[in-house]
Amino acid sequence: MSEHERQEILAILIFSFTYLLISGRRLKVLPLNRPAAALLGAVLMVVAGIMTPEKAYRAVDYDTLVLLLGMMLISAYLFMAGFFDWMADAVLRFAKTPQRLLLYLILASGVLSALLVNDTVCLMLTPLVVTVIRRGQLPLPPYLLALAMSANLGSVATLVGNPQNMIIGSLSKISFANFSWSLAPVAVTGLALEYLILGFGFRRVLKAAAISIPAQAPRPMDHRLAGICFACLVLVFIGFVSGLDLAWTALAGGALVMVLARRDTHEALKLVDWHLLVFFAALFVVVEGFNSTGLPDELYGKMRGVFEGGRTSQAWNLAWFSVLGSNLFSNVPFVLVAGKWMGNFHDPELMWKVMALATTLAGNLTILGSVANIIVVESARGHVEVGFWDYAKYGIPVTLGTTLAGMLILLWIS
Repeated sequence: MSEHERQEILAILIFSFTYLLISGRRLKVLPLNRPAAALLGAVLMVVAGIMTPEKAYRAVDYDTLVLLLGMMLISAYLFMAGFFDWMADAVLRFAKTPQRLLLYLILASGVLSALLVNDTVCLMLTPLVVTVIRRGQLPLPPYLLALAMSANLGSVATLVGNPQNMIIGSLSKISFANFSWSLAPVAVTGLALEYLILGFGFRRVLKAAAISIPAQAPRPMDHRLAGICFACLVLVFIGFVSGLDLAWTALAGGALVMVLARRDTHEALKLVDWHLLVFFAALFVVVEGFNSTGLPDELYGKMRGVFEGGRTSQAWNLAWFSVLGSNLFSNVPFVLVAGKWMGNFHDPELMWKVMALATTLAGNLTILGSVANIIVVESARGHVEVGFWDYAKYGIPVTLGTTLAGMLILLWIS
């Protein structure tokens, strides 16, 4: 066996071992969470000689990490301002009925996830939603599923809605406005379908429930800080639409909030999800090590027949393949691997959008489909247990319905 073949086998074994760990299957002998598992995989790639330290550094897409950091900083200051507490309580008081509360929660989660990162929105909102729903004496499951699914659906609308969209934006160079023009209608339609499916599935539970308005008001919102955050967010999105660099525009917005807020920056930085940043940095290294084996190109070569045909046929085949791949390997690593194939299609720009749509909406299939789902379910575990099939019986129809409708809309617009 040659040295090259030995390294190929090692790279495949390290890649497979890493994804066994990050897929949620913690081993008793090695109880690592996702960031730690990805970090271990990156270290093994370098130690095994598959990647040099220099190649490992170059493998990291720093634009994606900087973009994530900038959006997380703005979200952290919104949390410190009490905006999420205020919004959750306002939705409860305004809804008046359990059915309308479900609708308003879906809209709120969807819109916030389009503007901020969906994982961060779930991290900030889940404890508040649990508190509000319990204060209103309502059943938790329909609202937890609504929060997670709408965070995924809403995030498809923009290049900053979720990590895989950020990576697609960085690799494809599609403009922010162009991307949103095609995929915002998909998000709106998806949220409407989600409401219909959850509303029908939980109709008896919601009909039997009644909102009990709590006497205790949420902590007061710091209007000055919230105003600064939204003003900076508006400037950031103006920069996005104007074609400025996504990553540094977002980071500039986050830095401007830090300067104007006049609050303890340690408090804000503690709210940044550093684990997620470490996770993605390490993941870039692991995936690049795997790509260096040439196996992804061989896989595409064997499946080339599936992707042959016209523009529309290629789009549909990539959509179902992306849904399957995202649930087998997780959406971010799938995008990193499959992104190498885009130049082989008739219309690469459309295919990038199809991949964004399919990998994002595929996150609603099961609890393990996206990090947002896991955040919601794990954060609420002390109050209610949402099982795999409790989620999947709604996640499957939501995923199939929204993906089908979304593809029809995307192909019609494009």
